[in-house]
Amino acid sequence: MVGYRSAMAAGTVLCLLVVSSSVQVSMVAAAAGSRPPAMFVFGDSTLDVGNNNYLPGPGVPRANQPFYGIDFPGAVATGRFSNGYNIADYLAKSMGFPCSPPPYLSLAPSTGRLVQAAVSGGVSYASGGAGIFDSTNAGNNIPLSKQLEYFRSTKSQMVAKLGSLAANLLLAKSVFLFSVGSNDLFVFAVAEQKQNKSANELKRDVATLYASLLSGYSAAVQELHALGARKLAVINVGLLGCVPAARLNDAAGACSGALNQLASGFDDALASMLAGLAARLRRPGFVYSLADYYGLSAATFDDPRAVGYTDIAGACCGGGRLGAEAPCLPNATVCANRDQHAFWDAVHPSQRGAMLTAQNFYDSRPGRYTAPINFKQLALTSL
Repeated sequence: MVGYRSAMAAGTVLCLLVVSSSVQVSMVAAAAGSRPPAMFVFGDSTLDVGNNNYLPGPGVPRANQPFYGIDFPGAVATGRFSNGYNIADYLAKSMGFPCSPPPYLSLAPSTGRLVQAAVSGGVSYASGGAGIFDSTNAGNNIPLSKQLEYFRSTKSQMVAKLGSLAANLLLAKSVFLFSVGSNDLFVFAVAEQKQNKSANELKRDVATLYASLLSGYSAAVQELHALGARKLAVINVGLLGCVPAARLNDAAGACSGALNQLASGFDDALASMLAGLAARLRRPGFVYSLADYYGLSAATFDDPRAVGYTDIAGACCGGGRLGAEAPCLPNATVCANRDQHAFWDAVHPSQRGAMLTAQNFYDSRPGRYTAPINFKQLALTSL
């Protein structure tokens, strides 16, 4: 375990070295308008680049051992829930950064390193297993409320170092990336499955769930806006019912229609919430792009061979049926054709899946998988 933790740290250093060696170039590029000065990342395991490796406790989900990172430079298990890079990395690369900003918990012990990272490329607060609710997988992740608390601390240190005007100017030009909600829906679905409720009771529970989740999401966005965020990149919830772990519940390995319906309803509510916020916050300055992970996944699974997939149902790393009955550990079975698998483990996309996702969100035609603008337009927007 010590060796793997060291390897994880080495993976963080790989990106930090690139960042440090290119700080001057990066600042010139940002000043010239070719990319935002920084990216601040919030959410769950689809974006986590190692925060969970710093959390104590046996129940914390971690990706700091093989075969995670098998395709990362140096075959390092960095804490990304992927065989290599994840969605945050590829979005960051598209915007002109070497990779995702580093995990907050790797920087927090040093004020100097935290501020340097925030100024030169940003910080990631994302945590595997996290949700909008504090109660989601409680005690084993950094919930959204805590991620916001960490950002407040980051900004305070930026202001102390740079001054309020410079810090706010940098934040206004930066991109704030969100991907959260999946874990809340998973936890809800598992709990509901254990109860014998009528259709009307379930419908009422779902409506209550959406209202609570969107209230928390809206509050988080508004707090970030009050702290200086102006450009928001949001990824909605994908086809939860089609991940290998969900397919296990069907004898034929089919997707869970109920889980997909739950995700779809949440995504509709999320779209309405963001549109409403944009209308209210337009004058102080607020622009967003909402990426349709659900729609992209559905289109991909309808014609997987069009993007080179030969397996959209099973996990590349794992064990048992669909590779999803056992976790991705050093004794797991690993597929040889990783780029042909949509999923790396029982719930997370493969590195290639992350790359294709980021490509579509970054510069596909607005209205296809992003609205009202794509992530590239968001990054280049001047307020």
